[in-house]
Amino acid sequence: MARVQTVVMTAPIERTLLVLRHAKSDWSGGEADIDRTLNPRGHRQARDVGSWLAGQSSSIDIAIVSPATRARATWALVSAELGDGPEARVDERAYAASVADLLAIVRELPDELRTVILVAHNPGLEDLVALLSGESITLPTSALAVLRLAGSWAEAAPSTASLRTSGRPPAALLD
Repeated sequence: MARVQTVVMTAPIERTLLVLRHAKSDWSGGEADIDRTLNPRGHRQARDVGSWLAGQSSSIDIAIVSPATRARATWALVSAELGDGPEARVDERAYAASVADLLAIVRELPDELRTVILVAHNPGLEDLVALLSGESITLPTSALAVLRLAGSWAEAAPSTASLRTSGRPPAALLD
């Protein structure tokens, strides 16, 4: 009698990487680049992003934020719209980061995290989206890109993600 073996195939766990460029900053002062704050338009933009994210079905597990004042202020305004916002971790590598720096941050994320938002700067963010998805996009201030990755964060590599949507909330992001 022949033996029958049942093989169960499971789909890899899907992860979501939200890539957010900081909101519009204020260039009127003489402060160092890392210390620039948001201007009034940036405050509105950041709240719009937060409102859009609050209306989405999935919750964010953690925010990885550049140490720049404008990035931290962007996240503070975004997370205020989320109610009980996720933990935020400032990562020094996210400021003036190359695509290699940002990819290292993503690859080091623990696998128990399903949805992560990375708040940082161009050109690194646009380069990261292009590397992971194979699609070139423009990320003006307060623009968001939503990437889906199958498998672990450590497996993030060229063309391993799909770009679900990108643009400046709320109007430009359509699912």
